[in-house]
Amino acid sequence: MPRPRHAMRRVREVLRLALAEGLSARQIRNVTGIPRVTVARYLERAAVAGLTWPLPETMDDGDLEKRLFKPPGPAPAESRPMPDWAYVHREMRRPNVTLALLHIEHKEQHPDAHQYTQFCHYYRRWEKRLDVVMRHEHRAGEKLFVDFPGKKTIKITDPVTGEITVAELFVAVLGASNYIYAEALPSQELPHWISAHLNAFKFFNGCPAVLVPDNLKSAITKAHRYEPEVNASYQEMAEHFGCVVIPARPYKARDKAKVEVGVLIAERWLLARLRNRIFYSIAEANLAIRELLVWLNNRPFKKLPGSRQSWFEEIERPALRRLPASQYEFADWKEVTVSLDYHVEVDRHYYSVPYQLAHEACRARFTATTVEIFHRGRRVTSHLRSYVPYKHTTKREHMPASHRRHLEWSPGRMLNWARKAGPGTEELFGEIMRSRPHPEQGYRSCLGLMRLGRKYGNQRLEAACRRALAIRAFSSRSVQSILQTGLDRQPLPAPRPAPPVRHHANVRGAHYYQ
Repeated sequence: MPRPRHAMRRVREVLRLALAEGLSARQIRNVTGIPRVTVARYLERAAVAGLTWPLPETMDDGDLEKRLFKPPGPAPAESRPMPDWAYVHREMRRPNVTLALLHIEHKEQHPDAHQYTQFCHYYRRWEKRLDVVMRHEHRAGEKLFVDFPGKKTIKITDPVTGEITVAELFVAVLGASNYIYAEALPSQELPHWISAHLNAFKFFNGCPAVLVPDNLKSAITKAHRYEPEVNASYQEMAEHFGCVVIPARPYKARDKAKVEVGVLIAERWLLARLRNRIFYSIAEANLAIRELLVWLNNRPFKKLPGSRQSWFEEIERPALRRLPASQYEFADWKEVTVSLDYHVEVDRHYYSVPYQLAHEACRARFTATTVEIFHRGRRVTSHLRSYVPYKHTTKREHMPASHRRHLEWSPGRMLNWARKAGPGTEELFGEIMRSRPHPEQGYRSCLGLMRLGRKYGNQRLEAACRRALAIRAFSSRSVQSILQTGLDRQPLPAPRPAPPVRHHANVRGAHYYQ
């Protein structure tokens, strides 16, 4: 039985975090909420299957499931020289040391040792037996804690109406240096939440390895103590900057102690100092906050030498990751179901997908300019985004063959075909198109006449059309009846003579009305 599509997305995330970001099974558990034993089992299967990151673009969820969850083969031989796994585990905690480097060093001493894939496999198997206590050691450039200070807000006064609204205060604190960034936002909604992160990265001129938010809705779609689900847009933003999202666990104060202290400092030294000022826009409030941030970060520590600014410049800034060269573009995600007419709805507009996906569940990714549709982890199509409500954007290649053939016959092409069949056929086509209230009705009737021409031949169709014109029967069903009964082979009825004009005293004549 195939696994649900959301399960395969979680498997992909585990592989990315382990193979690309180098996180441990316990860290991956904190990020994804997947039990550590399950994470280790996924990584074992990936090692046996020889998978690396990134996965091939042609590998969809079905192919990945077959590679990972096929019946296991015979266990590899363990007779080759094994390293001291405790030593390997201890060395892995040192900066810049990787399993690849330790494998090379082991191979230099034991040329007949296992290759890299099996080396990783046996290490992961040994590692899952450990049961150590996690300690919070904030290394430089590692974690950025982000949060809002709850009900503490900034008042914004409308300069015209005098109406007062509130702005939320976003706070970001770097783990090693306690360097603080703060910004006033219109709300905690997803676009503002993402924008605040981008501004924080610019303020730091770099980005951390790990983002630690609280369980607010813009960050966590489904809050859970063991299996929180990160918002897809937030996750995509983090991947663009090479970050990992590890949300704080509910009711675990140690997970967010750093940001809570930073929020408390922001409340005391930012919000409290601005309490008597009147701001007429959020931009004006942010200018004042930025000025106070310079003073706050340069304020000397009480019990330690230096300040947040000096610690940031000395130990944190060099360890931060460089900002990517490509600019990030905000994208929203939506779960969609393909309707019977092979279209999906995104922001009140309908976009086509291949007709074979009718009734299938997909995911839509949409930015300000594009809409992309994914099925089972693979992108199946993309469109330019349209803001016209309740209209359709359709690609011809997404249609069934019968629908494409129907659209290929334009009115001009139909008349050209009728002209080749004969003048009577052409005249009847024109009468049909003029007599129908909607063009689509005329197209269908003319297509029916073309089908009759292929069945009975153009000569008989021309004769039947002449008879239909004579009796003023402008429909394909009338022509079909004429052909089926053989009336097209009979001479046309003689035209009725015009009634004679009678002249008498009561007829005034045309000249009377001139």
